[in-house]
Parts: sequence; structure tokens; C-alpha cells
Amino acid sequence: MISFDGVQLDYSEEGSGEPLLLLHGLTSSTEGNWRRPGIWSLLVDQGRRVIGLDARGHGKSQKPHDPAAYENAAMVRDVAALLDQLELTQVDVVGYSMGALTAVRFAAQDRRVRRLVLGGIGGDPTEWSSAEHMAARRDRADRILVGLEADDPETVTDPLARRARSLMEQRGNDLDAMAAIQKAHRPLGGDIDVRTVTAPTLVICGDEDVPAEPLASALPDGQAHVLPGDHESVVGEPELAKVITSFVSEALPAWK
Repeated sequence: MISFDGVQLDYSEEGSGEPLLLLHGLTSSTEGNWRRPGIWSLLVDQGRRVIGLDARGHGKSQKPHDPAAYENAAMVRDVAALLDQLELTQVDVVGYSMGALTAVRFAAQDRRVRRLVLGGIGGDPTEWSSAEHMAARRDRADRILVGLEADDPETVTDPLARRARSLMEQRGNDLDAMAAIQKAHRPLGGDIDVRTVTAPTLVICGDEDVPAEPLASALPDGQAHVLPGDHESVVGEPELAKVITSFVSEALPAWK
């Protein structure tokens, strides 16, 4: 599909029944975040129409090298464009990490979300826009950027920068696109008022990741679930797929 600004996005879908949209994390893809861990197939087997969107800069989607392509809530607007194209009036949305931030932003402003699952994000959302939080985010992005822009990765001494670049290379990411994302002005949570999210929401985090309960408590209809593992390993935790499918299968009023 062609999104609102001309960027070409790749999406896939399988199955029939009530639609469910999957949004992956930074450096990943529909394939890496949802298909390989078995979450995709389990949802299809549960009778859902499963839709996976490769975010701009990722997977099979176009990978702009201009930071501006990732600003002004571009990924949220991509979700809206996809639902418009598929003519969906209601959808369950499941996001992980970057995808979860996209999902909660979308749910805060668009009432097409029936149920929402946020994986890999948490903490107190009232602190997301604090100067300390934003400075820490900016520092992390700058450190990663140094690693991405190094001509020789062996010269990178910062452990975070080395790990990030190594992970991106292992996953076949376009490093220039990844660098553009780090350079882009993205509030990373400071622009979200979670009190406007009306959809029942499940927040899932690993016990070695950020705490899920503060975010779940701040949502009008939120609940928390903690799984063993850290930010990366939880995606491969077999229980994750079961928790997601159970939550989105719970009875709700008839779809409009």
C-alpha cells in the first residue's frame, strides 16, 4: 500500500473472522516479531483475520533515509491509512515495544480499536514527558547513532552502541534507515494521554523489563500481566502467544 505521504508499506494478512492488527518492535518485522515466535499462527488458528504491518524503515516496507519521514506521528498515520484501505471499522491491535507506542498513540485518538495489547512498554506514563525521561531517551538514541555511523564497527567502544548495531546487522536492517529513526524528532511517549484510550487494554512486560502495572493502572480499562524474561526474550516466550490470544478472545459487546 501507499501511505499518506507516498511511502510504500508492506502488509500481509491471513485467516478470516474478526480482524487483528500486529505491530512489531524497532529493528524487527512482522516475520521476526510475530511469525517466527508462533504468535501469528496461533491467532489464525483461533479463527482471526490476522494482519501484520511492516513499519516504515523495516521489513519489506520502504526504508526512507530522511529523518523527517519518521516524524509527526508518521507510523500512527500509517496505521490509519491501512485501516482506511482495508475499510475496517473495528480492529483489535497488538503492539510490541515501538509497535506498542504506535498502538497506544493510535488508540488514544481513533475509536476503531476494540481491544488493545501493549507489550514491552510500561512505567508511569505521567513521567514519559519528564525532562529526565526525554533526556535519557535522547542520550540513548545519540549513543546508538554513533555506532550506526561508524565506518568500522570495531572502533565502537560503547557497549550499547555495539549491541544495537550488531543486532541490526543480524536482522538485516538498513542501517541508514535505522540512523534516520534515531535522528528523527519522536516524542517517544511524551505526547500521549493514556486516559483517552477507551479500549480494554492488556499491558505485558517481562519481569526483567519495565514494570507493567503503573501503565495498566493509568489506563481507564487496563490490566497488567508479567512474564519471565527481559525486553528481547519475552517475544519468544511461549506463554506470550497464549496470553495475547486469551485476552483478545474475551467476550465483548457485538462489533458495530
